[in-house]
Amino acid sequence: MHSHFTVIFDACVCYPVHLRNILVQLATTGLFRARWTEEIHDEWIRNVLANNPKITQDQLSRIRELMNRSTPDCLVTGYESLIGGLNLPDPDDRHVLAAAIRCHAAVIVTTNLKDFPNDVLEPLGVIAQHPDEFITNLLDLDQEAVLDSIKTMRMRLKNPPITADELLNILNGQELTETVLKIQDQTESI
Repeated sequence: MHSHFTVIFDACVCYPVHLRNILVQLATTGLFRARWTEEIHDEWIRNVLANNPKITQDQLSRIRELMNRSTPDCLVTGYESLIGGLNLPDPDDRHVLAAAIRCHAAVIVTTNLKDFPNDVLEPLGVIAQHPDEFITNLLDLDQEAVLDSIKTMRMRLKNPPITADELLNILNGQELTETVLKIQDQTESI
């Protein structure tokens, strides 16, 4: 199954490692088409490097490459000419909206909802959605696929491995409270 429902991942949802890993794993389900830009990659990588001195540019370049390889046709190009005509509270976010317009994305998955006001996005046919709402909507659509994705992501963690309960605590700390509420009774599935 391959969906034409397209979403853009903002840099802020690519920054937290477990959220990024879950979203990229979910992108392999076919429930939606995940897109991003090299500029979005640059932004989350720059922030990770600034805040985590133990992580190297090489490590993050490998993650970037793996993300791009795992998600066919994920990179949006040709959006730059749209940036100048957009007006958002933070002008630095215009590239995300421009990419969403260029690839006909219905949703921008972001934690910075205030930076993507509905009155600007709605006429363009785009909405901004917090990752918690995005994932809970996917759970409503295909719970088994989402739980399998979360489990696959968790089982890849070897250094250190984490339990399902530890993952739920991490996700709760990343403001994925509704997601955690929906899956907390199914730890054997994640």
